[in-house]
Amino acid sequence: MLEICRFYGLKIFMFFNDHNPPHFKVVFAEFEANIIIENGQILNGDLPLSKLKLVTAWAEIHKQELIKMWDSKEFHKIEP
Repeated sequence: MLEICRFYGLKIFMFFNDHNPPHFKVVFAEFEANIIIENGQILNGDLPLSKLKLVTAWAEIHKQELIKMWDSKEFHKIEP
């Protein structure tokens, strides 16, 4: 599990040999959720609504970069 970004107490991770659909993991305090890259919806888990909105906005900004990273499995950090 590689950390690709960190902001406002949120930690974003990606598992490169994980199941479809393409997604990333978000950890905030005691909360964890997997977020679908394509639409920003929660695949599973839970996040406070305010943090989900931040993550959704971040994911929309970096959508193409996240998809490319998922497909290529080439890790790099992404700006908050």
